[in-house]
Amino acid sequence: MSSTALARKIVERTIGEKGISLETGLLAKQASGAVVVRIGDTMSLVATMAAPGREGLDFFPLTVDYREKTYAAGKFPGGFIKREGRPTTKEILTARLIDRPIRPLFPEWYHEEVQIQAGPISADRQNDPDVPSIIGASASLLLTKAPFQGPIGAVRLARVKGKLIAFPTVEELEKSDLDLVVASTTKAVVMIEGFGEELPEPEMADAIVRAHHLNQEVIQLQFDLLEAVGLSIPEHVETPADPLRQVLHDRYADRLREIKQIVLKQERNSTTKGLLDQVIKELIPVDGTPLAVPTGHVGENGEAPVEVPVTPGRIKAAFSAIEERVVRELILEGKRPDGRGPRDLRSIRCEVSLLPRAHGSALFQRGETQALVTTVLGTTADEQRVDGIMDEYSKKFMLDYNMPPFAVGEIRPIRGPGRREIGHGALAERSVAPILPSPATFPYTIRVISDILESNGSSSMASVCGATLSLMDAGVPISDPVGGISIGLVQDEASGRHILLTDIIGDEDHFGDMDFKVAGTQRGVTGIQLDLKNKGITEEIIRETLEQAHEARLEILRSMLRAIKRPREEISANAPRLIQIQVNPEKIGLIIGPGGKTIRRLQEETGAKIDIEDSGVVTLSSLEAAGAEAARDKIVAMTEGVQIGRIYEGRVTSIKEFGAFVEILPGKDGLVHISELTDGYVSSVADICRIGDPMLVKAIAVDDQDRVKLSRKAALAERGVPDEFASRTRPPGGPSDRPPGGGPPGGPPRRPSPPPGDGGRDRGYGGGDRDRDRDRGGSRGPSRP
Repeated sequence: MSSTALARKIVERTIGEKGISLETGLLAKQASGAVVVRIGDTMSLVATMAAPGREGLDFFPLTVDYREKTYAAGKFPGGFIKREGRPTTKEILTARLIDRPIRPLFPEWYHEEVQIQAGPISADRQNDPDVPSIIGASASLLLTKAPFQGPIGAVRLARVKGKLIAFPTVEELEKSDLDLVVASTTKAVVMIEGFGEELPEPEMADAIVRAHHLNQEVIQLQFDLLEAVGLSIPEHVETPADPLRQVLHDRYADRLREIKQIVLKQERNSTTKGLLDQVIKELIPVDGTPLAVPTGHVGENGEAPVEVPVTPGRIKAAFSAIEERVVRELILEGKRPDGRGPRDLRSIRCEVSLLPRAHGSALFQRGETQALVTTVLGTTADEQRVDGIMDEYSKKFMLDYNMPPFAVGEIRPIRGPGRREIGHGALAERSVAPILPSPATFPYTIRVISDILESNGSSSMASVCGATLSLMDAGVPISDPVGGISIGLVQDEASGRHILLTDIIGDEDHFGDMDFKVAGTQRGVTGIQLDLKNKGITEEIIRETLEQAHEARLEILRSMLRAIKRPREEISANAPRLIQIQVNPEKIGLIIGPGGKTIRRLQEETGAKIDIEDSGVVTLSSLEAAGAEAARDKIVAMTEGVQIGRIYEGRVTSIKEFGAFVEILPGKDGLVHISELTDGYVSSVADICRIGDPMLVKAIAVDDQDRVKLSRKAALAERGVPDEFASRTRPPGGPSDRPPGGGPPGGPPRRPSPPPGDGGRDRGYGGGDRDRDRDRGGSRGPSRP
């Protein structure tokens, strides 16, 4: 289906405080519909193709893709290839964001292929192209003349100091306690994706209602575009339902009603499949004539449908429609498939510390949905770098969601994570993130992995609950536990009567109208996601759902806290030990040393990994706490200078007759006089130490020339370390322990005559401080008279 060629048209409108324009007729003119949406200097091109589908399709083959080209932001792609590759997590999430509000707005009978491709062609790094792409998808669908029951408007809202801001910039979002995207038609809300910092439910509902009102202006802008190009929304004649549905309902509905009230999922599903097999055998007998039923399609000249024999595919499609009708009727009568009341939760089971080697682990089970969630703590090196058309940033918290096929009793090839898994993981991640401690108080990189081992409804919210338990088991000091629940909806279109269902199971999700996930603490909402199969919900249903979700969430949180009341006091013994210190940024070079020599030596000596930020934040990590603490002590000593009274772990660099020089900091030596080596008798310094030996010393004095005096015996005494030389005594008639040249024990020695070639350089004493610019060799010329 292709639109006629259009002249270039642009329409503009100010919505909130942001100018938005829609343009068509210049780019991608061979597409069925193409629109460029602009906010600021961000421009998103959305091109839609609508064409006849493949013969025999019994579903709507809608494909939505969103791809970012880095040229839009004036950047090169990262990596070796320097070309965009497979879609990133951001691109996958945005494609889902476009798809979710559009898919329910096509009629059931429409099976033609529709492909939507969106992406920025200009990006100012302040206005995200995701919401403009939703608007562009709606506008381009209108130009294709497909039976799209839109248009829809979409808006992002932030809240800064209590004020709601439409289409916020990145800077405004950083200051906001709300990130909310809402899509809606002229009558109702069709999609919600929002995250907040424990927003009370009434405030979240008010923001959603405000977004719905703003969307009416976005919708009007699309009508302005249609008017500018001389088009209108076409009328479409709906194809009547297959008469086979009524035949199956009359024959098998009562039996299906009984089956759909079996409590256990696997038994219910296998019995339903058995009934379907029976229906196919009865309507298409091996020996006999298949049942003939009109197709329901009116002929081209208006003649009545002709009866044709049924096929297995046609029976399966009609049987699925009868399943949906029966389940919905039962629910509206107050009979849920598993026998619960509308507000009842399934049984909940919580356990922690299941896995001995994981840093934190938890099992969260709600009915037949089971999540095994683990937490791993890492260092700065484990952070995830995220690049794209926006500015590059680093993530210290990641939550990954996996659901293998056995979780739903299926066999299928195991591939990488699909769109659903990435979407569920992102929802759980952003719902949990607000309660995590700041990196300043808990510098660990945190990864949470949710493995769904059984699934029968709302596994993403089970991941939120399991993540909270696992984080507390790992000793992460979260501010408040987070729980999550999904609320379903069944609505009778004829009467308008509806019923909300707490903790929906698979059948209620599949055959119902809504999957409204709400996560949060006892104080408010942290994450919210709405997916619909109908044409939208009203403000009344939104507020009622949030209230019902809050009630269920409190009950779930009580069950979780019975398993573990608060985060553990200590992190797992298997987790690395991290220490963060702040040093003067001007001292970073001192820690690194020439060519990285100093930092490498520190890491080798302590076994700790050292990461330094430009701000002067130094992160020390080690499997053993002692390693990180040793590295901390050394770095603090280096950056603070020599402190009298402090004990240092030094290294002997030079031995003289009067004592040993010990390097206590990079490039900083001190003298341990022979009298400060030990309380025992010392005939020679070489009896006590050799060059390169480690030595524990205490700084006991620093003179006016910044010369440092050290004591080995004082350091050993303070630490309570035995001195192996303390028991030595002077042999009878032995020489004095005073060094040649005299001088009182413990005091600075007289400068000894240097040996030939030594130059008198005693590492801080005497000739070591001479002028380096003096002539170093040869005759100095005649002496002065």
